[in-house]
Amino acid sequence: MGARPTSRAAALVALAAALAISVVAGVAFGAVKVPPAEVLAAVGRALAGRSGPVEDAVVIGLRIPRVLLAALVGACLATAGVLYQALFRNALADPYILGVSSGAGLGATLAFVAAGSTTLGVLVGVPAGAFAGALATIALVVALAGRAGRLESTSLLLAGVAVSYTLAALTSFVMVVSRESMHAVVFWMMGGLQRASWPYVGMLAAVLVLGSAVPFLRARELDLMLLGDERAGQLGLDAQRFTLAMLACASLVVAGAVSVSGLIGFVGLMVPHAVRLVLGPDHRTLLPASALAGAVAVVLADLVARVVLAPVELPVGIVTAIAGGPFFVWLLVRTERAR
Repeated sequence: MGARPTSRAAALVALAAALAISVVAGVAFGAVKVPPAEVLAAVGRALAGRSGPVEDAVVIGLRIPRVLLAALVGACLATAGVLYQALFRNALADPYILGVSSGAGLGATLAFVAAGSTTLGVLVGVPAGAFAGALATIALVVALAGRAGRLESTSLLLAGVAVSYTLAALTSFVMVVSRESMHAVVFWMMGGLQRASWPYVGMLAAVLVLGSAVPFLRARELDLMLLGDERAGQLGLDAQRFTLAMLACASLVVAGAVSVSGLIGFVGLMVPHAVRLVLGPDHRTLLPASALAGAVAVVLADLVARVVLAPVELPVGIVTAIAGGPFFVWLLVRTERAR
């Protein structure tokens, strides 16, 4: 049983408010603190085209793009987590289950090595390499899993794990061979938002809209997938074609997130499961609520990464892993007990 419509609406409003508060806090706090009132004033001056104090440059040029990018990354990862968990009917599935993140990581690593730290390489080469790696990976996984003419969840999971380990090994090999790029690649692979910029924000916002619009419009079919492929087929859904379409949407948003932030784990595992426990499995609510909750989670994780050892910044992936590891263990124990 899901939550009542009024409860669902109230939950979405509460999550939107939490996101707004998190964004203001993320912009206000850091190595240089800016009072929340001054943050709002700086935004007002920027919109009006007026110049302001030096703090405005920090707020408008650095903090706001970073915080907005963190929110978009969290929304992308959580949206992909909802889709994977619905398609595999497994609460332990997350956006990296098909090896898409490893493929994106390998593509980005090759772009790092080829383009170095040039502006063109960072702004264009790395995202393009991550996208290409992610798309090639999902194509390979689907080809391996569907060789018998039928695409099954178990085959997809096994193919994803096998491809993921292989691509991770190739990434390590590339880093060892190109030692001059190893430090930058390793730090990027841990997950971080240090290279946040307005072009990245615009690109990832477009990716999120494209990748989440179709799943939201097909929320009823996602609900049917929870009944199993056979039962969904009996109710008129072409489960295999629908699975391929949803995998493409999930892989698109994951590739977008990985291309700008590196590997930030556990968000796609924790957030959808927690939201489902509170609001139920109805994807008309689960998708937008998870996107909002994922945005809040990564904004707060990035804030912790910036302030806990300031002025030194931790990779965001470390913060999410510290929180996600115990959650994964709890979820695994809970699943075994339910069986």
